[in-house]
Amino acid sequence: MSRWAAEYQSKLVSAEKAVSVVKDGDWIQYSFAANTVPVLDAAFAKRIHDLHDIVIVNGISTRPHAVYKADPSGEHSIWKSTHMTGLDRLYAKTRTVQYAPLRYSEALRYVRENCPPNILMIQVAPMDKHGFFNMGPTITHFRAAADVADIIIVEVNEDMPYAHGGYGNNIHISEVTYIVEGGHTGMPQIPEEETTDVYQKIAEFILEELRDGDCLQLGIGGMPNALGKMIAQSDLKDLGIHTEMLCDSMVDMVEMGRVTGRKKQIDPGRIVYTFAVGSQKLYDFIDNNPMCAGYPADYTNDRSIASRNNNMVSINNVIEMDLTGQVCSESKGTRMISGAGGQLDFVDNAYNSKGGRSYLCLSSTYTDSNGKVHSRIKPVLTLGAVVTVPRPLVHYVATEYGMVNLKGQPMWKRAEKLISIAHPDFRDELIQEAKDLNIL
Repeated sequence: MSRWAAEYQSKLVSAEKAVSVVKDGDWIQYSFAANTVPVLDAAFAKRIHDLHDIVIVNGISTRPHAVYKADPSGEHSIWKSTHMTGLDRLYAKTRTVQYAPLRYSEALRYVRENCPPNILMIQVAPMDKHGFFNMGPTITHFRAAADVADIIIVEVNEDMPYAHGGYGNNIHISEVTYIVEGGHTGMPQIPEEETTDVYQKIAEFILEELRDGDCLQLGIGGMPNALGKMIAQSDLKDLGIHTEMLCDSMVDMVEMGRVTGRKKQIDPGRIVYTFAVGSQKLYDFIDNNPMCAGYPADYTNDRSIASRNNNMVSINNVIEMDLTGQVCSESKGTRMISGAGGQLDFVDNAYNSKGGRSYLCLSSTYTDSNGKVHSRIKPVLTLGAVVTVPRPLVHYVATEYGMVNLKGQPMWKRAEKLISIAHPDFRDELIQEAKDLNIL
């Protein structure tokens, strides 16, 4: 038996034994995106009633959590989300879900300096012959958490893809406190958001602007995904990818021969990302694929690194904008919907790249629960809405009615341009409100 195999056996315990180390007041770095801990979660749920003031740090929930079901009112634990999904919003109906404002490029520093966890519970691929556990599709901030946590518990998933990396994508057994074998627990399957006519139209505007050799970042949501599918069917060539999230449509782009990465100035020939979430097709693509390079978020999202790639193109979704160009992509008023993530990072990264462009996209309207239609372009942001991207950083903005460039424009011109791509039914009203606000 090798040294590492012997150490593996000495640290192998039941899930119940592993979670027994949790004590009152502990901060636990729990799960993020595709890396969930279903076996540890079930065991932890059984003893949550014996604990108090537990802080559970999670982001981009992709599977229901047993520990929430066991403590739905939050009497024993605090749910802290770094990026909310529909599951987190569901949890918020019965308990407080705290959102931690985040600039994703700084996430590892937050973990190391401002909110270090007592315990890291992380799902990993089976240990290799050198004693390393691979983090699979989720690198993000886990390396920082491993550096500062007092206790590291790994849950081994036999179905997790082995993901090549740049760095920071492995944990060595010498760092690990306990190992729990989860068996074959699969990977969370996240269906692609349905492409609508509105998404299709917006994507068409952006597709016209793309050039051979562009280096792409696509954000979360239906519109970027729609664009990715259109790119796959286009005649573009030698595209690169340097992104935070790797998604299914990017696999389509590679398989159709659109992505080679040959024109990239950094990590040429490689697809750079910090987490991947989607269907089994995506996880199979990542598995032992040397074209893919998973890095921590302070590499993927850092301006000094990402903007070294020429022709960086960033494409992200927006919830609403005001007539001066302030962007809200996180909340509906005071109600948190998602999170800042890396949108601010990549808006900045793309513009600071030679030949780079940033595109912020939104449907012109939305319909509320009472069936009333509202404009997403507003005179002022909804009361309590969060500014995700400040107006000086905004470059291109697109709706299904067109695309405008706000860089360097005075207030009246910004308002004029944004009104021109608002829904026609709201333009006269927006003009009058802009005059009332002394913008026009």
